[in-house]
Amino acid sequence: MNLQYDRIEQLCQKLNLPAIASQWSHHAQQTLGQDGSYADFVEAILTHEYAVRQQRSQQVLMKLSGLPQVKTLEDYDFNYALGAPKSQVIELFNLSFIARAENVVFLGASGVGKTHLSMALGYKAIMNNIKIKFITAADLMLQLSTAYQQGKLKTYMQRAVLGPKLLIIDEIGYLPFGREEANLFFNVIAKRYEKGSTILTSNLPFSQWSKSFADDVTLTAAMLDRLLHHCHVVQISGESYRLKGKKRIGIQPQVET
Repeated sequence: MNLQYDRIEQLCQKLNLPAIASQWSHHAQQTLGQDGSYADFVEAILTHEYAVRQQRSQQVLMKLSGLPQVKTLEDYDFNYALGAPKSQVIELFNLSFIARAENVVFLGASGVGKTHLSMALGYKAIMNNIKIKFITAADLMLQLSTAYQQGKLKTYMQRAVLGPKLLIIDEIGYLPFGREEANLFFNVIAKRYEKGSTILTSNLPFSQWSKSFADDVTLTAAMLDRLLHHCHVVQISGESYRLKGKKRIGIQPQVET
C-alpha cells in the first residue's frame, strides 16, 4: 500500500470529504493526462465533491418530501390540457415565487392536472435543494387533529408546517372540515403567511370554499385574505386527462342532466 495514499484518505475522512477520498487519484491522473494545472486538479475534485453532496441532499429531501411519485413539467400534456395557462405555468417553474414566499393556487375540475403540476413544482424545488412537504388536505387535518389532541401541536407546526420552504396541500374541498379542523387549517395559512410558500389545489372556486370550512364565512375570508395577498392563481379549464384514453375508444361516463 502507498502510505501517502493512506494519509490522504484518512485526512479526507477527518474532513468529511468522502467523494474526494475515493476519486482524487482518478482526477489527478486525468488532469496530468490533459496537461492540466494544479488549479484544474483542485477544481475538478472540489466540483466532484460538491456534486456528490448535492445528489445526497436531494435524495434526503425527496425521501422526506411526502411526494408519492415524481412528476415533471415535461410530462404535462399542454396539447391536451388546452385550458391550462401555459405561459403562467412555465413562469412558475423558475421557482422565484418560493424565494419571495409567495403562494400558488391551482383551481379546476378533477383530472385537469392540478396535482401533477403541484408535484412537478415540488420535485423541481427538491432538485434545487429546497425543502418541501407534499400532503393531502385530509391527511394534514388528521395529523393536525392528532397532534392537537396529544398536546403536540406546537411541535408539529414547527416541524411539518413551518419547516418546509414549500408546503403543498392537495385536494382542498374534496372533504368538508369541522369547526376545529377549519381553525387548525386557518392557523397553517396564518403561520406561513409571508414566511414560506404554499401551494394549494382545489376543485372549488373561492366563492365556495366556506362550504369546506365549517360554513364559516368569516374564517374563510380571513384565510383567503392571507393566502391570496401574495399569490399566483392558476385557473385550469378543460376535461379530465384521466378520461382521455376512455374517450378514444368511445367509453365516457354518463352525466345526469
